[in-house]
Amino acid sequence: MPIKTQRNLPAYSILEQENIFVMDEDRAMHQDIRPLKILILNLMPLKEDTELQILRMLSNTPLQCNITFLTTESYEATHTSKSHLNEFYLTFTDVKDDFFDGMICTGAPVELMEFEEVNYWKEVTEIMDWAKTHVTSTLYLCWGAQAALYHKYGIKKHIMDKKIFGIFAHKVQHRKVPLVRGFDDYFYVPHSRNTTVDIEEVRKLQDILILAESEEVGLLLCMKKDGSEIYCMGHPEYDRMTLDKEYRRDMDKGLDYVDMPKNYYPDNDVTKEPLLQWRSTANLLYSNWLNYYVYQATPYEWNKISEK
Repeated sequence: MPIKTQRNLPAYSILEQENIFVMDEDRAMHQDIRPLKILILNLMPLKEDTELQILRMLSNTPLQCNITFLTTESYEATHTSKSHLNEFYLTFTDVKDDFFDGMICTGAPVELMEFEEVNYWKEVTEIMDWAKTHVTSTLYLCWGAQAALYHKYGIKKHIMDKKIFGIFAHKVQHRKVPLVRGFDDYFYVPHSRNTTVDIEEVRKLQDILILAESEEVGLLLCMKKDGSEIYCMGHPEYDRMTLDKEYRRDMDKGLDYVDMPKNYYPDNDVTKEPLLQWRSTANLLYSNWLNYYVYQATPYEWNKISEK
């Protein structure tokens, strides 16, 4: 799928080198088609890494997407340069009168805080509420998924005794649901989180369908039955070396409670390159979301989106 974004975005040249079709604004102006408008609320500290990871995931269908990156107004990121944010990101004030076909809300490094203690919590919940009438389908990732389940359904998160860290197997449920169409019976997804939600509490929600879970780490994937909200507790967008970087970063900090990521390094040898075991499933998840819940569900005129 051609991804339309600014040519000077750092991820642009990397994606081109990987033979991913990236379209700049000039070329897109000559395309006589209705592209999908995708909004990415990027709450991760290393925003450029997350940009690249998610754009890779969005590149595997024939659908053209116009990408808009969103950052918070109530909190100024400290791990990404101001110049990068000013050039490539908008704020909620800039987009609140617009309509989008899809939105992605990333995780955030604030999971050990109570939701209400997060200094941009009010803004994030306002965006979640706005999405009901301005976005066809929203994909919430990791902390974003826990935050949305709490805000919308009152599902609380729980701090784990040990960090969920590594590559874990998950079993597909409800195979005929389009979001998991084509998935293997068991598939792998990376996790890196200190908190979880009680899957039995989620199971009681009448309008939520659980689509994948793990005996080892619990809930992975669930969705609102109308497809307007997708919740993923893991990080399918992660690159091969993302967990390695996190592990070495925490070791360098002298955090003695950090365990090696599970099922990640061959023979548990940190000198060996990790095996990429989740990329095909991740690509399929994003492709199914874009095709079945964004492209086929969105109205041609954005302002026809009704609250779900």
